[in-house]
Amino acid sequence: MKEEIPPSEREATSLRLSRRNFIKGVIGGGVAASSAHYLFRASSLLGESSAPGDRLLTLNVNGQLRRADVMKQETLAWTLRYKLGLTGTKLGCDRAECGACTVLIDDVPHYSCSVLTHTVRNKKVVTIEGLANPDGTLHPVQQGVIDEQGFQCAFCMSGFILSAVGYLKTHPNPTRAELAHGLSGNLCRCQDYDKILTAMMRGAENLRKVSRA
Repeated sequence: MKEEIPPSEREATSLRLSRRNFIKGVIGGGVAASSAHYLFRASSLLGESSAPGDRLLTLNVNGQLRRADVMKQETLAWTLRYKLGLTGTKLGCDRAECGACTVLIDDVPHYSCSVLTHTVRNKKVVTIEGLANPDGTLHPVQQGVIDEQGFQCAFCMSGFILSAVGYLKTHPNPTRAELAHGLSGNLCRCQDYDKILTAMMRGAENLRKVSRA
């Protein structure tokens, strides 16, 4: 005679199976969504049918006019890194959340992973490679990072520096709290925010000294 499973045990088993299926579905769905995102992105960037002549753009980057073969849906971050070789612009989240790809566009900080390259044709783009003076003298904010040893792995450094430079153009004498708010769109995976903020405050001080000189 087959042993009958008590109702309470059958219900618990059913719940465990349902929960397991639910978790598997969530994980599988996440993987599928992620894969679809990158497959779509790759097909958008690599599968354009427009003629190369239609895609050639002249961009003003770091004070130089640079020519690049740019796809219609190509982001500025992609162009800077993989077409112009400016790898100081980092790709972190690639969805406008971490700030590692921040550049200045007409002196205003922007997430370059969320800006289409063709939209900046008539604008001035500055990356971390373009901040120092032609003679090699570092920008005052860059020097502030050196003075305070402001980062650990430094993956996020260029984004923080460019965000600070953009913020300080309109807020040259911020309090520590104000500067923290101004940099709140940038994330540090080492979570060394206190040291970073100290370095940026030193950069602001350096910038004021240069302005008074």
